[in-house]
Order: sequence, then C-alpha cells, then structure tokens
Amino acid sequence: MKPIVFAQAVLATALSVLLTGCARNVTAKNPPVDEPELEIEHVQDGSLVKVDHPERFPLATAAQHASISELNVTGVVSADVSRSVPVVSMASGRILEIRARLGDNVTKGQILMRVQSADLADAFSDYRQALADERLAVAQLKRSKILYEKGAIAEKDLEVVQEAEEKTDVAVETAIERLRVLGADKDYPSAIVDVAAPVSGVITDQQVTAASGTQGLASPNAFTISDLSRVWIVCDVYENDLAMVKMGEHAEIRLNAYPNIVLKGPISNIGSILDPIIRTAKVRVEVENPGLLRLGMFVHATFHSPQKQISGVVPASAVLHLHDRDWVYIPTGPSGFRRVEVRSGQMIPSGRQEIVSGIRPGDRVVANALLLENASEQ
Repeated sequence: MKPIVFAQAVLATALSVLLTGCARNVTAKNPPVDEPELEIEHVQDGSLVKVDHPERFPLATAAQHASISELNVTGVVSADVSRSVPVVSMASGRILEIRARLGDNVTKGQILMRVQSADLADAFSDYRQALADERLAVAQLKRSKILYEKGAIAEKDLEVVQEAEEKTDVAVETAIERLRVLGADKDYPSAIVDVAAPVSGVITDQQVTAASGTQGLASPNAFTISDLSRVWIVCDVYENDLAMVKMGEHAEIRLNAYPNIVLKGPISNIGSILDPIIRTAKVRVEVENPGLLRLGMFVHATFHSPQKQISGVVPASAVLHLHDRDWVYIPTGPSGFRRVEVRSGQMIPSGRQEIVSGIRPGDRVVANALLLENASEQ
C-alpha cells in the first residue's frame, strides 16, 4: 500500500471513532423524555376500570336543563274500523261481472258486481205464485160477500174466505221482502242481481274474481269499502314509556313521504294487552286525512308530556354509543371509572347532549368517553 493511501485510511478511522464517542456523550447528557406509559387495570366488573394517570381524562359536570319531555315512536296508517263497511251478496250463485277493483274509489249506489242466482229465480217464482193466490182469494171473497148478502152462505163461511184472503196478502208481502233482501226489483223479474256499494269510499279489500262463485253470507266479504277521510295511526309504545302517553292528549304525526307536513290528532285508545315478545302496547291516534295518507304508510309520532322535566346536560363527547345503547363514564374513587348506561334526549346547541335518565344534574362524567373506552381496550 502506498504511504499516502495508508495515511488517509488511518485518518478516516480515527475521525469515525471520535464522532461515535461524541454522539454517545450527547445521548448520555440529553436522554429523550417520554410520557409515562398508561396502565389500565380491568376489575372483575366489566364496567369498572382503574387507571394510574386519571388526570389524562378530564371530567365535566352535568348541568341542569328544563324541557318538555317528548316520546318519539313509529306508527302505521290503518283504516278506521268503524268507517269500514263490508259488501256481501245475499244471493248465492255465479259472479258474471266485476265492475270495481281493489283500491278504486266508489260512490254509494255504484254497481260493484253482477251475480246470476238460482235463489233469485226461486224468489220471483214464489212472488208470482203469491200474486196469483192473492187474485184468486180476492175474487172468492167478492163472491162470498154477494152470497152472504143473499143468505146463500153462513157468516162463518164468509170469515173463512176473508182469512184466506188475508193470508195471501201476507204471502205477497213476504215474497216482496225476500226479493228486496236479495237485491232485486219486483217490477223487473230477472235471475241476475246487481250488488251495489252501500257507502262511498275506497275498496280496501277484495275477495272475489269474475266467473267465481259466492255462497251468500257463507262466503267471505266480496269487498270492503273504507272511508279514509279520517284514519287511525297505530303506534308501538314500549312498556317503560307508557307513562308518557295519556288518553285525550294530542300527538304530532310526521310522514316519511312528506316530512314537511305535520298532522295532529288525539289519542283515542291505549292497548290493554302488551306484546309478550317486544313488550309494547298499541296506541291509537285519530287524524283527519288531507288526502295524503295511505293505508300502510310508516309515520313518526311525537307525544308531549304536559309537565316539564329536569334533566342533565353533558358534552356530546361524554356519551359513548355502544351496542345500540348510550353510556357515560363516572369517577369512582381516585383512579377508577364506571361505565353507566343512560338514556339520551335531544341534542342541544353548542355540542351538548341531554340525558333523560342515568345521571342527575351535578354528577361528574368523563368529558371524552371514547378516549377512555379506546384506552381500556388496548
């Protein structure tokens, strides 16, 4: 190796050793400052955690808030049973024609279907026979009166003829009434009967088709006509919320299809039976239909309590949404926190959340529940 190259190599090695030593001295004099590691201890109770640096989780005090309690539930538009009228054919037979369908608007007296009935043919036969018997009885009574006046027959014979004539009158009236019940007109003999709408409204149910048969009252109702000018809103209210609902109070109804329209109606019934599975009662609200409500529509109903409720208000970040429930952390001792379930109310401006139950005004909670929850899961 040449002397110059060898000298350069020695100089580079010495310089490297010198720089390494300096770096070690600087590191020893200025060690990096790290925050102490956060240790979290999970107590046997899964809702309770202990931390060694609780100052990292600042607390907030629940403020007092006075508001009118509201209960929001879902409901369905249903027909008013008292305004629904079944349509039946009193005459059995074969349906020749259907002139209305499910969902049609009909008026009172409008023909809905035509039925060919042997019952109607028999009824007209009985009516004509009753008329013939009546004419014969009238003629016999007329002759008997003449004979009685001339002394040719006794009074008791005249009375027998008069009674027979009265029976024929009853037979005619009965035959006419039967025709009327079957829906026929005595002046227009026919084996076909027209079934008309008894009221005006909307056909909300149809159980017949053309060319099918009907057995009169033994068959299901051919049609059901409902007056939808006033409808029912049937809501499901949980057992724990029934105290918020009272008979006669009004509820606000908002439609999913028309969110800007608000309808109001009184509570007309609170169900006496709870659903054994979901623990809800049926609450019925009656509202006027402006023409927008249709059977089966989903709505949102809001019930207002007449009394003001005092509740707590905390920062929205203090509420943890977990498993479809709301939770907050409250301090338990110098380094422990307990997770408590709460029921949230309305959001309040400035990023605050109303707490209806679970904590009271003045209670302290962790201001950022999600931060503590994430730390406890690590």
